[in-house]
Amino acid sequence: MSYTEALRTCLAGEMRRDKSVFLFGEDIGVYGGAFGVTRGLLEKFGPERVIDTPISEGSFVGAAVGAALAGSRPVVEIMFMDFITLAADQLVNQAAKLRYVFGEQARCPLVLRTPAGGGRCYGPTHSQDLTAWFVHAPGLHVAAPSTPADAMGLLKTAIRSDSPVIFVEHKMLYNEKGPVSPRARPVPFGKARVARKGTDVTVIAWSWMALEAELAADHLEADGISVELIDLRTLSPMDTDTVIASVKKTGRVLIVEEGPRTAGVGAEIGARVFEQAFDYLDAPLTRLASPNVPVPTSPTLERAMIPNRESITSAILKILED
Repeated sequence: MSYTEALRTCLAGEMRRDKSVFLFGEDIGVYGGAFGVTRGLLEKFGPERVIDTPISEGSFVGAAVGAALAGSRPVVEIMFMDFITLAADQLVNQAAKLRYVFGEQARCPLVLRTPAGGGRCYGPTHSQDLTAWFVHAPGLHVAAPSTPADAMGLLKTAIRSDSPVIFVEHKMLYNEKGPVSPRARPVPFGKARVARKGTDVTVIAWSWMALEAELAADHLEADGISVELIDLRTLSPMDTDTVIASVKKTGRVLIVEEGPRTAGVGAEIGARVFEQAFDYLDAPLTRLASPNVPVPTSPTLERAMIPNRESITSAILKILED
């Protein structure tokens, strides 16, 4: 099924399984969501569990935090990740801190789903990947699945978790298809997927960049270059052990992310590699990310800015020259 269908199937299954799960967000009911993920769920579950909200992210995310504290399991949709900035206080200063402040007296089983990233030429305020912002906030879990199967499995885990989860769905993934079992088990957070095994270089990626890296690896395989691809799946918690084991095997590493290079998730991964596997590196660690500029609307400029299979291939070849 498609990535979209996997998410929709999971939401419907979890709503049938647990009456405390409800959906909350802009245009998710009658319209079915900006990218169609919630299409048809209003008819199945009614307006009390599929709730269209005003255009006020701060207020409805705040209401969802309150509902989670009161025993519900809200799944909130932010139409574009860019708009999550309007609810940063509710997420970072409230939801993320409740367990630390109140201990066992409070839990916040909140999932916030949001489309992120470029590729559709939506311009600088509708194309950002702000994932690194929330990886930096203690108390928030961050998931960024790259396949339909992981989208379903990780969303199940997120909805059943007692911790707040930022669930990042790249816009370019919605039409991607792959094998998915409707009875798939939850995928644990903090466990990366070794998307392909290799011996020459380790590539670490997630979300859309994992698919672009897979295509680059396919191209290089024809030239006899063996790429080991680690799809992190979740960024908080992060599976450092799988990353380090791979780096120790290959001795070369490329970290690929769509967000801005400065203070990105890739910088954190690189620091962990240096701290735990520096002596195993046979070439300088390399990061490939977007430059520190707003995302352009122009298709030509957007393609030039965001890492893709061609730039990933070039980066790998340069690493292998060292």
